[in-house]
Amino acid sequence: MKILVRTDASVEIGSGHLMRCLTLADQLRCEGAEVAFICRDLPGGMFDLLSVRGYRFAKLPLAEVEKVTQQHDAGETNKAAAQLFPDGVDWLVVDHYQLDAAWERALRPCARKLMVIDDLANRPHDCDLLLDQNYYRDMERRYQGLVPEGCVTLLGPKYVLLRPEFATAKQKLRVRDGTVRRILIFFGGSDSTNQTRKALDAVKLIARPEISVDVVVGAGNPYRNEILSLCNEMPSTQFHCQVSNMAELIEAADLAVGAGGVTTWERCSLALPTLTVVLADNQLQTTLDLEQMGAIEFLGWEGEITATDLAQAIERLIESPAELKRLSAQASVVLGEWQGTETVTAIMKKISII
Repeated sequence: MKILVRTDASVEIGSGHLMRCLTLADQLRCEGAEVAFICRDLPGGMFDLLSVRGYRFAKLPLAEVEKVTQQHDAGETNKAAAQLFPDGVDWLVVDHYQLDAAWERALRPCARKLMVIDDLANRPHDCDLLLDQNYYRDMERRYQGLVPEGCVTLLGPKYVLLRPEFATAKQKLRVRDGTVRRILIFFGGSDSTNQTRKALDAVKLIARPEISVDVVVGAGNPYRNEILSLCNEMPSTQFHCQVSNMAELIEAADLAVGAGGVTTWERCSLALPTLTVVLADNQLQTTLDLEQMGAIEFLGWEGEITATDLAQAIERLIESPAELKRLSAQASVVLGEWQGTETVTAIMKKISII
């Protein structure tokens, strides 16, 4: 099976699209598929990570994503696809907010099947399979009228794309007792507004040196040297960059401070209580819906939250073990039937031969 993935990562876009596609690609490769990527050459594009993971890729020319028309992107993608897979592909996977049915129709000639990964439900798609791994109260109705008849829709966190380490960690997860011994801070791969610094300032304010802190940043974080210096000045604080052991760090933590988005599901999979800050529009609705079901505590938009606000929220939860246990229990419910990415790949294999 030949798979081609079209997605982007950058300081502005973040790393979430690429990381969830990489998770899918890893699983497909384990099933014997050949996978390659097409990404635009953007600052913070994470091509080094693709190389380290052993994937072939093509770079589309540097341009402002919002100013590239779908027709232009489709032409560039078709040309790159022909170079990577001259005989066409079995699956084209697209994970990109700027692309919709018009782009997908233009790419149909190069692929037998087309899969869309989305979480906005704000535009039409021409695809055979659509995956939206996020939790919404109305998730079963979100794509009505937006996908063709016969399109298979995989909706909800039971289809979440998480690396196998999370399924392994879930099987041996300890019971969280509501005591905070370790805090995890992670605001995504880029964190262009430096919320990580704000969270570290909050940790300073609570002045709890007996509590260990793990700080994770992505390789594309423009403030990573500043964050490293600050961590080195703070007691019991460890700095981690572009980690491959996120499941281990989440399992070890008792409380997280971080953004909405892809990492939400990593934390929920291991029942980690979380104070969530929204960094982008696409994070808002699922964050609100998760708060309503009691699975997280939503603090607000990044521009509205100060270090003092964060410090007060952290201190309150440290003093509330019963609330931490309740958040943990509700977070563990969110993923429902999730077993691992084999659910998604099995369905891809099945419909590929229909």
